[in-house]
Amino acid sequence: MYLIDCAVILSAVLFTIGGVGFLVRRNVIVALMSIEVMLNAINLALVAFNRKTPDNHAGQIFTFFMIATAAAEAAIGLAIVLSLYRLKRSVRSDEADLLKN
Repeated sequence: MYLIDCAVILSAVLFTIGGVGFLVRRNVIVALMSIEVMLNAINLALVAFNRKTPDNHAGQIFTFFMIATAAAEAAIGLAIVLSLYRLKRSVRSDEADLLKN
């Protein structure tokens, strides 16, 4: 029981760090890494809560699909960052004004 509580607290701390990193930094690569930290914190919380009911594996299955989705999100995000860098020669999010006139 103590291990589950520590894992939930750790996931809350990781989610907070990821949220602050996403909101504070203007580098798109750091923002993507912060989103990945937040997704991993959610995965840790799901697996920790799944340990309370060992008969039900829904948390672990949902975590598996979230990991696959996060990998696809990282690939698409890096492709967008590369195309932004080719156009603007910068990866700062405040310079990504491609839709403005």
